[in-house]
Amino acid sequence: MPRLSVNIDHIATIRQARKGTEPDPVAAAVLAELAGAAGIIAHLREDRRHVQDRDLRLLREVVQTKLNLEMAATGEMQRIALQVRPDITTLVPEKREELTTEGGLETASRVPMLTQFIARIREAGIAVSLFIDPDDAQVAASKKSGADWVEIHTGAYANARPGKDRERELARIAEAAKLAASLGLRVGAGHGLNYINSGPIARIPEIEELNIGHSVISRAALVGMDRAVREMAAAISTD
Repeated sequence: MPRLSVNIDHIATIRQARKGTEPDPVAAAVLAELAGAAGIIAHLREDRRHVQDRDLRLLREVVQTKLNLEMAATGEMQRIALQVRPDITTLVPEKREELTTEGGLETASRVPMLTQFIARIREAGIAVSLFIDPDDAQVAASKKSGADWVEIHTGAYANARPGKDRERELARIAEAAKLAASLGLRVGAGHGLNYINSGPIARIPEIEELNIGHSVISRAALVGMDRAVREMAAAISTD
């Protein structure tokens, strides 16, 4: 059964709508862990649209499971990662105008740059994951770049119509996960997963972790964080 890591970005999104102090994403992280989350994810964007530097520092102090910092591959974010020292960093593409991450990181054409960038982080004892599309070339380039993990982008699967289209996207993810594991990479998956569509992804044997945010936070707004996390953990249970 894959572990569940919860992304708390959208708690911060609600807070930033008023530029106030509540709800606190750090408190949300504590509640998620108490409900059984195996990790906490926070994306510190360059424009600071939701998670703030203060949040990240406090998360590092309070998270007891695994802190995953999602970030762009920039010098500023590398410096922050080296200062805060999350357990793992996930490199993601980032465009200021996008509402959410729209696709995987282009790794195949950026191996030399990524190799240097990743090496600096790994030298500090921080694991590195690359958020990539389910594509053989991207998987191979991730390994060549020195990553420890890949997180397979499940957005196309989540957006596909149920039936043949979704089955095709599920097969692509399964194939990419199998290749990644065969190369010695650890495998996670995420983006667009919810209480209905996450089960088939969870049953892919090579996938160790599902990273889910928006759906959990959306349900938490209605039923509370504890129940939302427990229900998602049950939805991805393969026992």
